[in-house]
Amino acid sequence: MQGARKWSLQLGGRELSISTGLLAGQANGAVTVQYGDTVVLATAVMSKEMSRITGYFPLMVDFEERYYAAGKIKGSRFIKREGRPSDDAILSGRAVDRTIRPLFDSRMRNEVQVVTTVLSYDGENDPDLVAMIAASAALTLSDIPWAGPIGAVRVGILGDGGFVLNPSSEERNGSVLDLLLSGTHDKINMIECGANEIPEEKMTEAFRFGHEAIQKITDFIESVRKEAGREKRVAARLVGSDEFEMKMRAYVSSLGLAEALYLRPKAAMAEKVAEIESKAAEYAAANFPDEPHQAEVLSLIAEELSDEALHTNILEHDARPDGRALTEIRPLASQVGILPRTHGTGLFTRGETQVLTVTTLGAPGDEMVVDTMETDEKKRYMHFYNFPAYSVGEIKPMRGPGRREVGHGALAEKALLPVLPSKEDFPYTIHLVSEVLSSNGSSSMASTCGSTLSLMDAGVPIKKPVSGIAMGVITGKDGRFKVLTDIQGLEDHYGDMDFKVAGTRDGITAMQMDVKIDGLTPDMLGIAIKQALAARLEIMEVMLAAIPEPKKTMSPYAPRIITLHINPEKIRDVIGPGGKMINQIIDETGVSIDIEDDGSVFITSVDETSAKEAVEWVRNITREVVVGEMFQGRVTRIMNFGAFAEVLPNQEGLIHISELADHRVEKVEDIVKVGDVVAVIVKEIDSQGRINLSHKMAKAKMVRQELGEERE
Repeated sequence: MQGARKWSLQLGGRELSISTGLLAGQANGAVTVQYGDTVVLATAVMSKEMSRITGYFPLMVDFEERYYAAGKIKGSRFIKREGRPSDDAILSGRAVDRTIRPLFDSRMRNEVQVVTTVLSYDGENDPDLVAMIAASAALTLSDIPWAGPIGAVRVGILGDGGFVLNPSSEERNGSVLDLLLSGTHDKINMIECGANEIPEEKMTEAFRFGHEAIQKITDFIESVRKEAGREKRVAARLVGSDEFEMKMRAYVSSLGLAEALYLRPKAAMAEKVAEIESKAAEYAAANFPDEPHQAEVLSLIAEELSDEALHTNILEHDARPDGRALTEIRPLASQVGILPRTHGTGLFTRGETQVLTVTTLGAPGDEMVVDTMETDEKKRYMHFYNFPAYSVGEIKPMRGPGRREVGHGALAEKALLPVLPSKEDFPYTIHLVSEVLSSNGSSSMASTCGSTLSLMDAGVPIKKPVSGIAMGVITGKDGRFKVLTDIQGLEDHYGDMDFKVAGTRDGITAMQMDVKIDGLTPDMLGIAIKQALAARLEIMEVMLAAIPEPKKTMSPYAPRIITLHINPEKIRDVIGPGGKMINQIIDETGVSIDIEDDGSVFITSVDETSAKEAVEWVRNITREVVVGEMFQGRVTRIMNFGAFAEVLPNQEGLIHISELADHRVEKVEDIVKVGDVVAVIVKEIDSQGRINLSHKMAKAKMVRQELGEERE
């Protein structure tokens, strides 16, 4: 408590503060970052010994949202404790991970865990942004080796077309751009973006605008480090002896690893690489039997040699592993309508990557309820992404979606959101599932293309088609770089960037970027998105050859929705006491009925006859009678002064005894009895809304009609 300290920076019209010394004192690094009234605690801890985990740098990143931060109690009736993170929390955790991971030494083998916990949320300042800054500050001030700091900002565009730094939640709802950027003082290293057809030039300007603010944040964190940072520890690194590394690099190179990467097809390449790895393992075991971590170091050597070979060949000779030109796309194919009973299907193939996307249309009541720390809302459009192990020829238990699946599904969902019809024009709940059947790079963008095909096949009137492409980059130590169009697996694995760009002919709708280096400049990113535009347009031509526009009619197996608008005061009449009336309609017609507070009624059914029956039922319940209308009324009650007849459901009128016949009636029962159906005319509706009916006027009208027909 005595060592608590605080530093502040004005950012986007609000105070950004970093505090240390108050919370989580046993972590290697711990900070509390506050922006507005949103507060995030970030901790960073590194193990003292080398991890037993092999094959990769063991970094864990967790984003913990707490309902108490927003003054809420979890919505489930039976489970109040936070459990599995929501999809939003998973996406926030991925954003933090993708930001900090490239700045660790890839050979470092101490386990590192970064935990960001949202302690307070003000509903205006997004905790994911604050968590990224907090993670950066915790690592920078800690004794954990790391090449930060990084900063993170969000960029929006309001109605006047000007950029807004870190827009509030309300401003984001009205913004045509939602761009989340992070990076070092010199470069941008992570992008997450949703947009409403933003041109490439405008997006490049947004990169520059956001990076200027990132530089202020990194300078701020660096100034805090100079005052309160700890001296960095020496981490455990996975390295071999100098002799082992030198001789094994020479031996593996002599086996032709660089050449093996350029064998085609992919199976031949994989077989040759496996053969080289086997020979290298035998050589190492025979010549360096006492070398510690022999297998792990040898694997790293092979990775680094492959990386170097790919960089050299592309930078020096424009030579990609499959022989394509730098801007060339792999063979494309598009199909629709390949499944007989689904509402819409799209099959998109690019090289060895193949994705099947299926559209299912449902009633408005099929919307997904989203209950998180930040929001309570309903989603009428959902996209889910599945990546089974067989898609890459592997075996793995089917355990449900992981972080990657959630992230890729969200990206494809974001890409199509701007072109979907409004609920008023198309009231269906839209559910898409992308099944990755084969993968060799950029299955998320294949899912985006497959989604466009599937939606159009289902007859969803999207405003424009959307296509997507994954871009890569190869950089040299001398500053040279080459941008690659349509990266495949090897180029993703050994390349320096995976930049996914989706959009229409008129602009970008979604982006996501990860890097394996310290980042790229805004100008480099501008080149990449312009090159991506040409690729997206080429892909779109192939898609539109399969289906040029949304189908005019939907599948016969898709439900039909009829929309009514009733007086909101009549909603309770349709529902009835305890839901009795609406349940009766549903039970007898088999339809689905959804009613909104503004009086919108959605009747959904696959059977058109049932839907029309339900529509008529609702109309009869909610319609208001007018003077002069004629009905067949059912007598419900008899009084001394007249009979009450139901002319519409729950609407009765009085037939006064004087209106039962054109002669004097002594007793009401002489003319009608309870249960009789009689013709009546609405004679009057008084100031209190009471309906007065006339049976004798109805009879006279019927006689006149008969006489008129006879004269004709």
